[in-house]
Amino acid sequence: MSAAPTPRLNNIFKQLMSMHWWMAGLYSILFASGITIERLQDGVSFRKLLYDAHKSFGVLVLLLLGWRAFLLLRVWGRKYAKHLPKLTSNWYFKTGLHTLLYVMMVAVPLSGYWLSNAYHANNISLFGIPMPDIFPVDGEAASQAAAAHSRTSKVFAIFIVVHFVAQYKVVKANWRRLVAWIVKIRAKG
Repeated sequence: MSAAPTPRLNNIFKQLMSMHWWMAGLYSILFASGITIERLQDGVSFRKLLYDAHKSFGVLVLLLLGWRAFLLLRVWGRKYAKHLPKLTSNWYFKTGLHTLLYVMMVAVPLSGYWLSNAYHANNISLFGIPMPDIFPVDGEAASQAAAAHSRTSKVFAIFIVVHFVAQYKVVKANWRRLVAWIVKIRAKG
């Protein structure tokens, strides 16, 4: 009896899923810091630091999204080069939901970039590295940018909840793995 083939360490799908979880973590940080920023008073000492970190994470997710799109195209190229998908209602739902998620992954940080640029120039950095201005300084557009950033964030959060519900079995399996890992760590300590 032959042994089962060993999985490749550079499997593109594994890279894509790793990127998925890294970005999920970064978007969680962005949502948490965004909610905190909305609720902070103007005189709070760490407000500027939190804003700068929030903007840096926003730029980071835009950069990672480019890499993720590249990986996704490689996965699709390999997957659909062999056979086309079965065009079922489930396939349309999953593809449509993921398309909307990717649109929101771009729209939320890009609207935040617009918001920062609308207030004043040279307002965004990636953990201290200055980023170029994409949008002009425009005080009148700042309120539109703020509304766009707030609304796209909320719509994105709704799509994430729908994604969680649609992927219930995966979420449940990952939750069990996490709990088992925590129990294992506690047993050692």
